[in-house]
Amino acid sequence: MTKIALVTGAGSGIGRQSALALATAGFHVVLTGRRESALNETIELSGTADKMTAISSDVTQSESVDALFSAIEKQHGRLDVLFNNAGTNVPAMPIDELSVEQWKQVIDVNLTGAFLCARGAFALMRKQDPQGGRIINNGSISAYVPRPGSVPYTVSKHAITGLTRTLSLDGRAFNIACGQIDIGNTASDMTEQMNAGVPQADGSIKPEPTMDTSHVADAVVNMAELPLNANVQFMTIMATAMPFIGRG
Repeated sequence: MTKIALVTGAGSGIGRQSALALATAGFHVVLTGRRESALNETIELSGTADKMTAISSDVTQSESVDALFSAIEKQHGRLDVLFNNAGTNVPAMPIDELSVEQWKQVIDVNLTGAFLCARGAFALMRKQDPQGGRIINNGSISAYVPRPGSVPYTVSKHAITGLTRTLSLDGRAFNIACGQIDIGNTASDMTEQMNAGVPQADGSIKPEPTMDTSHVADAVVNMAELPLNANVQFMTIMATAMPFIGRG
């Protein structure tokens, strides 16, 4: 039986690369994101349209997420893996310069969106037969140590760790595993500025090394392919020379 995986934020970056890798590994991948055109581009890049389904949704809206999971259940009957990946950020600034709207923008996507998708996945995995599945949350190096001026992003990623731990505990009774992949400096639209230089803890501006997104995708596939009696609880994958060790 072909396993069904859902990837949020699948229209670009880590989400797109992970969706392509999961399809190559034999999963049927449901892609979601706000821009249907970007999801269709991911399908075109795969060259295997029969292994992917695009369902546009806004992860910050409960009605949209509920409709997404209803469509997955109707079309595929079950869900085996959720890669809870969708995320956003705002420019670095101290907390007193951060607007409430900017705070809500990051928290709504990174935290509320992750909660809503985990909630939908948990409910489907709990009632399906055979019962169970796997949720993989996209954390970050920022789940452990902050960058300067990163209040909303860092808070959201610390909270994701709490979500992961709680889902791991609550999922035991229903054969639902939950793990977290903490990513540092993957080359994507969100890290383009690192080549020019980003603020460091000592106040300096320095470029930072990045790694190819394919390495993250391979790690996601490794987590997704495990049997449900085994789990990668937390995985850190990062550019080797990035300033993480010694940063906090």
